[in-house]
Amino acid sequence: MKILIASDLHYPTINGVATFSRNLAQGLAAHGHEVLVIAPSQTGKRYKEVDGNYVIARTVSVPFPFYQNFRISLNPSREVKKIIDDFDPDAIHIQMLLGIGQATMKYGNKYGIPIVSTNHAMPENLMDNLRLLAPVSRPINYMLKSYGARFHSKADYITMPTQSAIEMFDVGKITTPMEAVSNGIDLSRFTPGQAADDVYERFNIPKDQPIVAYVGRLDAEKHLPVLLRAFIRVQSVMPNIHLLIVGDGTERATLQSMAHELGISRSMTLTGRVSDEDLVELHKIGTVFCMPSPAELQSIATLEAMASGQPIVAVDAGALRELCQHERNGYLTEQDDDEAIARGIQRILENDALRQAMSEESLAIARGHDLESTLNRFEAIYTDLRNA
Repeated sequence: MKILIASDLHYPTINGVATFSRNLAQGLAAHGHEVLVIAPSQTGKRYKEVDGNYVIARTVSVPFPFYQNFRISLNPSREVKKIIDDFDPDAIHIQMLLGIGQATMKYGNKYGIPIVSTNHAMPENLMDNLRLLAPVSRPINYMLKSYGARFHSKADYITMPTQSAIEMFDVGKITTPMEAVSNGIDLSRFTPGQAADDVYERFNIPKDQPIVAYVGRLDAEKHLPVLLRAFIRVQSVMPNIHLLIVGDGTERATLQSMAHELGISRSMTLTGRVSDEDLVELHKIGTVFCMPSPAELQSIATLEAMASGQPIVAVDAGALRELCQHERNGYLTEQDDDEAIARGIQRILENDALRQAMSEESLAIARGHDLESTLNRFEAIYTDLRNA
């Protein structure tokens, strides 16, 4: 089957949409399909490149001002039309509703090509980075959700990574079939175990201390200052602990300044962006994983941490409760409650038996999100739509 994936955020961008679209492309190609991804150029100019076993058609792009190192294609309609004409796909899978997604939806509908549209976005992902619009964020969020519902309803099939994401979506007037399909992770890569010694050395991480870990973008909607405040609370009663923050983003300098002001610079490692190989190893280092973000429709990073055997402390918002199940594999807290987050982290770190039990439960939950199952389900959806 010839499958076209339209993704306004794609590798080498680091975020959930980009990670999923790349995993999907690589996985489908490994299953024998011919896969082409349309994504924004990383240089500004159009070009094609091969990423392992699939091709990326890059469209003309400009920097996106609200996120570090993101680029978007503002008006790629002609480029997208030509790509679709030349590739002649059997099915289209749209990942976002920006310029590339809009143009792909337009021409996919025009040509009668079966379209699957996956919603990965919450308006809060954008609005938390636009502080000047904070006073009017609620009506803007409502308008963005309404627009998203109208956009996705133009597809033949809608998926979201969790049932919670579907429940948060404005589904009142949508008649398009809709299903929760996990983003999935490669369980053959993310496994429990001991990280290589050189990883500790290269990133200056202590080997003899419990590690509180976070992996993901360092942007405003992730609420990472809450994690730093929670860490301070735990450190006041457990001095011999370390905070590991893996990733990069617009808030990196803010977090560095905050760590200095709080006096925890020597107790915190901020790695910046890391390679795929180092990411796997760094997940093995964490003793407990914390996700303070209230705007997650699934959270691939949390899944990866669970598959690596980490208990979870997370905010009871978005779809995180489907991964972090309270008192089973971790603790859920109210949004921005650094005291409750600290209590959850401390309980896990202080009790070896509890930590081991929660680790095993994280592994059990993660096994239900194997990427192979996700790929098989999407293949079945594409086939059903093509044969309809």
